[in-house]
Amino acid sequence: MKNWFALLFLGFVLTGCSSFNREWKSARAQPTPAADISGPWEGRWLSEKNGHTGKLRGILTKAGPDNYNAHFHATFWKIFRATYRVPLKYEEQNGEHLLTGEANLGKLSGGVYTYKAKATPDQFHSSYKCRWDHGTFEMKRPVSPE
Repeated sequence: MKNWFALLFLGFVLTGCSSFNREWKSARAQPTPAADISGPWEGRWLSEKNGHTGKLRGILTKAGPDNYNAHFHATFWKIFRATYRVPLKYEEQNGEHLLTGEANLGKLSGGVYTYKAKATPDQFHSSYKCRWDHGTFEMKRPVSPE
């Protein structure tokens, strides 16, 4: 069972990391929106099933009045890196930004992952679930470079 999670990230390691890094640098160079959730985020992911955790970075891009695109970059066991994209439906309620979406990350990676997130301009919290795992993403805005 532990090996499946390693396979999940090995599948992502082969693609996407360099494009994420370019996107990340570009997003970090822009001013952080004061009232929007677009832009860079960083924090950790945590599996509630097995306790695995790792660093997580994300970039949210507004794709329309009711949509965002998320580009995530995660680490596992401090050496494996994975990137993937998730289209998210967006709704605002009482100053919170509510996001839902799903992405098929392939059979070896657990298949379809579903996401439910709440965000403010400063905090991002999401739950995720797939056939083999479930857990959370906790992110904040990156600290500004000095």
